[in-house]
Amino acid sequence: MILTVTPNPSLDRTYEVPSLDRGEVVRATGERVDPGGKGVNVSRAVTAAGRRTVAVLPLGGAPGALVADLLDAQGIEVAPVPVAGATRSNIALAEADGVLTKINAPGPELTPAERELLLDTVRRQSPGADWIACCGSLPRGLAPSWYAELVARVHAAGVRVALDTSGPALLAALRERPDVVKPNAGELAEAVGRPLVTVGDALKAAEELRGMGARAVLASLGADGQLLVDDDGAWFGTAAVDAVRSNVGAGDSSLAGFLVAGGRGPEALASAVAHGAAAVRLPGSVMPTPADLDPAAVTVTAEVPADRALREPVS
Repeated sequence: MILTVTPNPSLDRTYEVPSLDRGEVVRATGERVDPGGKGVNVSRAVTAAGRRTVAVLPLGGAPGALVADLLDAQGIEVAPVPVAGATRSNIALAEADGVLTKINAPGPELTPAERELLLDTVRRQSPGADWIACCGSLPRGLAPSWYAELVARVHAAGVRVALDTSGPALLAALRERPDVVKPNAGELAEAVGRPLVTVGDALKAAEELRGMGARAVLASLGADGQLLVDDDGAWFGTAAVDAVRSNVGAGDSSLAGFLVAGGRGPEALASAVAHGAAAVRLPGSVMPTPADLDPAAVTVTAEVPADRALREPVS
């Protein structure tokens, strides 16, 4: 079982539009309403892969009730933490050329009592978990050190933890040695404080995060592929994608693929790449099923192309 923790979940509305023209009336060609948040998406992807998952998340107001109903309809077990504030609602605009514009609301402010209840709920749900995936931004009311405290408690319970967050929350959690962290290229550049221009730059940055405490780094480099760096070495994975329909939740799908495949080594990286490539071919934040995967299109190698320029350098 994979337990997910989403401190700042959302109700996500995704509109497919031909193009986004500022100041004009834009008529959508498609619409979806999904439960959102990075950990929620990991649970959705794990369920789509046919594995059991439990989603821990604070929920409040009518949007929170709808998030719980939508997850239940997808067969996902929910361990809700009731909060006084309303769960946030987000909007994503997916253009025909693959460009995505997102408007993310701040979400409710958690009280000290709600903060402790969230931690306690994770503790009560953790027995029997193969992995605990802690994902996304922190809501108001949770300090950047909150993930560090959660990782420490998870490890004390003898469970492996995957962390997908960024900024001060990521840096603070590294001292507790999460078993794997999953930054994208921008988050990786932010963590080391310098631009990433080549795959080699990303590799060095991932190695630095390991030096700061991460036991493994699974780094998404967008269209350029994914890197895995751990105690056994480094691997680079790519997959051919003919057309990108939406990249909403693609990184979360990759993390789910990595964890359901064991969360270690090149086979898990291949699963992560396959899940991410399948996700971008689907509308909105639809998560891929095994039928959507194309393992034959995935290449994983221990020969990391260090000199290869990133198509989208980040700083």
